[in-house]
Amino acid sequence: MNGTLAYLLVTVSCLVAVAGVVVAVIAVRAARKKAETATKASTPPRTDPFRSADDDADALRGDPRRLQPGDIVEIRHTSYGVRGTLRFTEGDWGWTEHLLDTVSGDKVWLSVEEDPDLELVLWTAEPVATVTPGAPTIDFDGRRFTSKESGRARYTATGTTGLNPTGTVAYHDYAAGPARLSFESYGDSGKWEVARGERLHRAEVQIYPQAGPADKVG
Repeated sequence: MNGTLAYLLVTVSCLVAVAGVVVAVIAVRAARKKAETATKASTPPRTDPFRSADDDADALRGDPRRLQPGDIVEIRHTSYGVRGTLRFTEGDWGWTEHLLDTVSGDKVWLSVEEDPDLELVLWTAEPVATVTPGAPTIDFDGRRFTSKESGRARYTATGTTGLNPTGTVAYHDYAAGPARLSFESYGDSGKWEVARGERLHRAEVQIYPQAGPADKVG
């Protein structure tokens, strides 16, 4: 009996010890899991360092770089149809200008350029302007504009633009804060067309794609 009792006592002691170890392991694992959960909850989500505000705006408001004839664009709560597009290239650099009009026939141009940030400018023709480019500064409509860039580029026209399907243009651009003043002379005409522009905030432009592949028409 004494031997049997001793055996039972040893067995019970071993079981108690094993149970204690199991409880301790479970407690340690639970504590680790709780700590990991707290760490994940307090760690902010990772963001793509290469994602820009323009990417988010394009997802919500449409991509101006993909605008083409037939699309609808809303600028400052006014809706325009895209009638034609001019795509310019000068060496490795390029930009786009879109002819827009409203249902009442008001015409403006929207230029889209990345240099390197996206720049959108709304242009209005100034057909009676008498100023000409070349000087470092130009006074126009109460503002002093400073020469920004000039050169000669090639263009390709799609949709309705009033121009030949392809050609060349000389240009000279001036700036005064967010205001712009542009001079363009197409082909060898020697005649400068003047337009006044205003830089737009990305949030002021909403794109409604409507068109399929654009036909190349002058």
